[in-house]
Amino acid sequence: MTLQKQIYLKASKADVWAYLTDPDKLAIWFHKPAQTLAEGDDYEMFGTESGNKLMWGKVIAATPYDHLSYTFTIGPMGDAVSTVTWRLDDVAGGTRLSLTHEGLPEGAAAFDLTLALDKGWDDHMARMRESLHAV
Repeated sequence: MTLQKQIYLKASKADVWAYLTDPDKLAIWFHKPAQTLAEGDDYEMFGTESGNKLMWGKVIAATPYDHLSYTFTIGPMGDAVSTVTWRLDDVAGGTRLSLTHEGLPEGAAAFDLTLALDKGWDDHMARMRESLHAV
């Protein structure tokens, strides 16, 4: 199963990149890692309020201002590993940010997880837009 999302942001690719990789910026809209996301590094992300470990994986590729890809695992997925890929493209007035979340568990039993992730990405990306547009 694959989820795909796309939003337009009134911000430079460099500013959007910071929101995807910098722990303090990630904490605003998503979850906070212990360190900046960098290619080849393992990562863990923690709830900004709970402090609980919520997701983990490895950064597969990090090409500043263009492309970020990492493996993605959360507790409800068990041992399943999926991949999240972000692509940043210049558009007149800002950046188009595209998300592809692939390799999600298949089948009727996993569909509730897919629905939760689908809504979760919508909510997270809306918070990113709010924060970037408030600057």
